[in-house]
Amino acid sequence: MSDKLRLGGMALANGVLVHGPTAWACAIRTDEGELKVVAERKRVIGNRVANPLLRGPARVVESLAVLPRLKRVLPEAKLPFERPRVLASMFGSAVVLHRVRQSQLRPAAQELAAGFLSVAPALLALRGGSLAAYHGAEHISIGSYEHGEDRPKEHERCGSHLVGPLLAATAAGNVLASRAPDHLRVPARAAAALGALAAATEVFGWMQRHPEHPLAHALAEPGHQLQHRLATAEPTPEQLEVAEAALRACLELEERGDAHA
Repeated sequence: MSDKLRLGGMALANGVLVHGPTAWACAIRTDEGELKVVAERKRVIGNRVANPLLRGPARVVESLAVLPRLKRVLPEAKLPFERPRVLASMFGSAVVLHRVRQSQLRPAAQELAAGFLSVAPALLALRGGSLAAYHGAEHISIGSYEHGEDRPKEHERCGSHLVGPLLAATAAGNVLASRAPDHLRVPARAAAALGALAAATEVFGWMQRHPEHPLAHALAEPGHQLQHRLATAEPTPEQLEVAEAALRACLELEERGDAHA
């Protein structure tokens, strides 16, 4: 895979978004069955940040910065969290989380419950509809490109592998933040969240660099099972066609950029 670009992606309810180092592309299937594709240069590039504390959050910002632009140029794109029941789940999780934080539970128990509540909307988004199938299509298309052979619907760099390290780091950070004086608790929690994201992405990067290490295997297994059992589904040929269209458009734009470098 050394000569291949490092790609990322996001499944939509009706398509696939593919990220390259400097460009992104999205392909969707409209309600009328039409295949639509857009591709643009990125305005925010997170991989230029080398600081270990900032590069993980910078890549998250890079991914999220694409979404408002995507909705402007391709309004038919249906983002994962746009469904009413997912929005309701996010609101409900926030309400329950507030009550948990006001409860008499020990700080560690509060943070464990908060961690599970934080991922509930994402898990709900993957149930029903076509999102899980497009997630599988995203993995198949990107993985097959990277490995040069047909790949399954599970991918070794899926964000599901971040869930375990992120929840653990967030819980530990928030337990420490809860001991801060009242007037410092909010900034302490913000610092804990930033630190947890940085720590989780660094662990994830280590896992990718040492895939054969027993600890890397152990850390990757929960994410693999999450992908296999819940987060992905086998796509139809039509859904795979959408993912491959997004992949081609992203690669074409990246290659044109290389030609002008």
